[in-house]
Amino acid sequence: MAVVGAGFSGIGAAIRLRREGFRDLLVLEKASQLGGTWRDNTYPGCACDVPSSLYSYSFTPSPGWSRTFAGQREIHDYLRATADRYGVGAVLRCGVAVLRARWDRSAGRWLLETTDGEYTATALVLATGPWHEPRRPDVPGLEEFPGPVFHTAEWDHSVDLAGRRVAVIGSGASAVQVVPAVQARAAAVHLFQRTAQWVLPKPDLPVPAALNWCLSHAPGVQRAMRAGQYSLQECFGYAFRHPRLIGPVQAAARAHLRLAVRDKELRRTLTPHYRLGCKRLLTSSTFYPALTLPHVRLHPTAVSAVRGRHLIGADGTETEADVVITATGFRIGELPLARSTHGSDGRTLHETWAKDGPEAYLGTSVSGFPNLFLLLGPNLLGGSTSAISVLEAQLAYVSAALSHLRRRGLTSMDVRPAVQDEHNAAVQEALRSTVYNSGGCSSYYIGPTGRNTFCWPWSTGRLVRRLNRFDPAAYTYRAPSAPAPRAPADHSRPTDEEGITP
Repeated sequence: MAVVGAGFSGIGAAIRLRREGFRDLLVLEKASQLGGTWRDNTYPGCACDVPSSLYSYSFTPSPGWSRTFAGQREIHDYLRATADRYGVGAVLRCGVAVLRARWDRSAGRWLLETTDGEYTATALVLATGPWHEPRRPDVPGLEEFPGPVFHTAEWDHSVDLAGRRVAVIGSGASAVQVVPAVQARAAAVHLFQRTAQWVLPKPDLPVPAALNWCLSHAPGVQRAMRAGQYSLQECFGYAFRHPRLIGPVQAAARAHLRLAVRDKELRRTLTPHYRLGCKRLLTSSTFYPALTLPHVRLHPTAVSAVRGRHLIGADGTETEADVVITATGFRIGELPLARSTHGSDGRTLHETWAKDGPEAYLGTSVSGFPNLFLLLGPNLLGGSTSAISVLEAQLAYVSAALSHLRRRGLTSMDVRPAVQDEHNAAVQEALRSTVYNSGGCSSYYIGPTGRNTFCWPWSTGRLVRRLNRFDPAAYTYRAPSAPAPRAPADHSRPTDEEGITP
């Protein structure tokens, strides 16, 4: 079988499937090394917004995080160390990009066209993740900007920002991290904010050496800390599913803004006009203070055009810059390889999803695509969920599904269309009352078709329990083709001297 992608999802898949006895396995990674989003995002200030104690595999917790919220380099090091510990390198092929995947009905296998030639696989696990394809702003004239222009996920470390005027387009998760980091070197920072964001303080503190020692020598303490962080995340999730309870959290965010920003006009500009949780909740204790510095300016407008070195705001203002950084996130709703993964009827995932947007059964299986498994697929995450908790539950489900095929001697499985439709109808109905759908904002949770294709509408615990119960009846199966019966011997035919029919 083949796993595409070697970030958290792909490494976790390799470890889990090999543990379950699936040895005929390859992990194909187009980059030169593993790491996924934590390999690619090397911008200043890049860090996780989930507590470090929770943002690691449960089977290999790290007792040595330096901070309560680990930075990019530390997380990347953790991934590499975990891959080494479990021998993932033996099945990892870096520098191999999958160009096209096609289900061969007659052979009951996936045919993969790659930059390293053709591969075949009994099962295909897409572990490319939603934070993979950078989303670049469509701004007329941006390509002709005379200075450096780069996305936060493709940071150009050859560019020295010292003494330069830096324009940052976007005000989401990467912007709240990069602005405080680059302002220390830049002569001026101009942040273009199309929509204000809710920001809570981030208790990002160094982890005392004594605590790390305790975590290393007392696994129970580490489990308790992880459980505590998980419970706190679930409290936020409960409020997001019951918007009437969001008031206290929103009041805390307002207080955080009021304490950090004394200027009333700036504070007004930074105050969102939608419910907290409608967009991804941001955490930072340095973002607001950075915006109050004299050389940092907030522009409450989108960028409508670029002329030479001047960025033209939608409000008509002009701002001169030397460097442009696009902090505009990722194409969350566009699964990598969706346009080049062909199912049993020849259609791609993209074509299958053209009408209603991405959907799957339990975010994992798509009808018409036998033996295909999506990791962190549609409608599995949310505004408070740790992706690692969801991922591990999915890996348990995928290994159970493949183990069922192996035990029964079957070649393929395909989720029943009615089962997939019923599941997604329930998901969409439950999402209607959540803040994700009713909070009064526009977010990447909602796809172009108007459906929420990102969020899980219930608790993470419910998702984990559901994924831990593989239901064979949800799928149809195909058994190996019976060998053709041997023709009866024709003793009337002449034979050669050795008695073998010519």
